[in-house]
Amino acid sequence: MSAIVIGVAATVFIMAFIAGQMQSFIANTIKNEISHIQIHHPEYKVEYDVSLTMSDIEEKLSDISKLENIQAVTSKTIANGIISSAKASRGIMIAGIDPEEEKKLTQMNQNVIEGEYLSAEKRNPILIGKRLADKLKVGVRKKLVLRFQDKDGEIIDAAFRIVGIFQTSRNNFDEGTVFVRQPDLNKLLNIEDAAHKVAILLQDEKGIAQNKEKLQRLSPGLLVETYEEISPEVRLFKSQIDISAKFIMTIIMLALFFGIINTMLMAVLERYRELGMLMSVGMNKVRVFSMIVLETFLIGLISAPLGMLVGYIAIQLTAKNGIDLSAYSEGMSEFGMSSIVYPALSSNAYMQVAVAVLITTILASVYPAYKAIKLKPVEAIRKI
Repeated sequence: MSAIVIGVAATVFIMAFIAGQMQSFIANTIKNEISHIQIHHPEYKVEYDVSLTMSDIEEKLSDISKLENIQAVTSKTIANGIISSAKASRGIMIAGIDPEEEKKLTQMNQNVIEGEYLSAEKRNPILIGKRLADKLKVGVRKKLVLRFQDKDGEIIDAAFRIVGIFQTSRNNFDEGTVFVRQPDLNKLLNIEDAAHKVAILLQDEKGIAQNKEKLQRLSPGLLVETYEEISPEVRLFKSQIDISAKFIMTIIMLALFFGIINTMLMAVLERYRELGMLMSVGMNKVRVFSMIVLETFLIGLISAPLGMLVGYIAIQLTAKNGIDLSAYSEGMSEFGMSSIVYPALSSNAYMQVAVAVLITTILASVYPAYKAIKLKPVEAIRKI
């Protein structure tokens, strides 16, 4: 019973830990990059041409914000180009944002670790990631030059001054994205009241399909996509949660399987004489077999809930403050995962573990029970 309790508790906790890791990746991707739903010009994601914009943005944002289940909505202007300092150059994506609305969508202002967030007072301010700042060997208040094409194909060189440096849990994002004010970028691109992307954050992810349908009706002729359609790796990670949980469960159940066989086989051998006595006074083989199977099943029936209770307590104790993996933060950031993992497990997973344990115990009881019915009563009752 102790072996089963420990095995079940370990299974539950490891499944919760892996689910917490993967959910952190999904949450970080949604929060920092793609949001729940995006709207684009239908050809923008094919060409990434800055001239493929959506017009009347203010009116669209106003209409979208009136829908149910909308937590935040904002537009972004996107341009791909080169950022240069006095010492280095890098290819980057330039995101023109509304600083106040972006706070509601991504809370980017909370990721600023040096300097300040984008403000309206300064001329051509820019917000860059810490990894990019290290590559360019620059700091706050240093000047950078952005080079990109406007909607007519003309090369634009514009000077910006760093007002802040941000850091998220996604290294690629920090190194490849910079933020400027949308009016500044729109002016340089020669586009007015237009944007390349409308990003929408929902209050409840469960209503994402219904919101997509409403947004499609509200935006005829435009491309409306959910985060799973935008980012295939997020969809992959969501499926990996179930696959990883089943894989871990299978490994631990196999260990339990052989452990139970060993325990019950020893129990049969230790009661060899008693079993022989029962068979000699008329107890048939079916009853002997059933007795061993029932005993094993009852052990599992008692141990499984205890193990899940221990695992649940461990999850609750660690979920409050999370498990600090700061020592591995650099490696985890490469995969877009937070250094603090909050274990979490659905109620459905507990049911799967319970069923798996009971099935394992029944299967593991078959061989010991078979050994019990193969003994010869005459030899068994003479065994010391």
